[in-house]
Amino acid sequence: MTADHLILGNGSNELIELIARAFMRPGDEAVIPHPSFVVYPMIVQAVGGIRVVVTLKDHRLDLEAMARAITPMTKVVFIANPNNPTATIVTAPEVEDFMARVPDRAIVVFDEAYFEFAQGPDFPDSLSYLRQGRKVVSLRTFSKAASLAGLRVGYAIGDPDCVSLLNRIRPPFNVNSLAQAAARAALEDDAHIVECLRMIEAGRAYLSEEFTALGLRFPPSRANFILVDVGRNALDVYQRLLREGVIVRPMLSFGMESTLRISIGTPEENRRLMKALRKVLQEAKRA
Repeated sequence: MTADHLILGNGSNELIELIARAFMRPGDEAVIPHPSFVVYPMIVQAVGGIRVVVTLKDHRLDLEAMARAITPMTKVVFIANPNNPTATIVTAPEVEDFMARVPDRAIVVFDEAYFEFAQGPDFPDSLSYLRQGRKVVSLRTFSKAASLAGLRVGYAIGDPDCVSLLNRIRPPFNVNSLAQAAARAALEDDAHIVECLRMIEAGRAYLSEEFTALGLRFPPSRANFILVDVGRNALDVYQRLLREGVIVRPMLSFGMESTLRISIGTPEENRRLMKALRKVLQEAKRA
């Protein structure tokens, strides 16, 4: 890969918008998983595109159904891997089968904001399809493992011709100088990434064990958060946790009324969460 394969964005959001603006016209279709990153349908609608929504299966992207949803009008397919908000992945063999069914006219966008947390022999190498000459764009970010979320530095890896088209509509000053300096420093700080991944892996194991002990259901996480079904009104649990000084995210906007998206924190934060959650669930039972 060379610099011609890269484009920076004000977070992945801006890059998704650039892709939609560059390659979709009104009436074109985009295949979108649901529930997934809320920006996909918003941006497709904003450019006049048609959202072809494919529901997840067992909290995972249903690549078989997404492949069937592709039509001659499909210009873009979004693959969030790991998926947000479910924290699940689609595997290398599944992606290989899916890519074999994608026509060359469609661009597959691999949104891999959380890919550092998901590494393993089963995780697909999206860049291999780029090396094969396929029409793919891989999105990455400094917001997660590099801890630069507020500075908004994302990047896309694609064919130089694709990147050139995106640069033609990219705002000239989209990533500010402070964010660029922080990103450069992050590239030289492997120790921070390693420690972040170690902490998240340990926290994921701890919280998974604690949630299981409470009888709560959750799909296996491959990200830095866990989607947890608390078995009761998630908004009520969220508000009770807020009074305990713990912030989580209820998933009502995704149609999951008993589910919370819980970020994995430091060991101290994770213990504080569990103490508060046990208290809140006991209170909710008595209410």
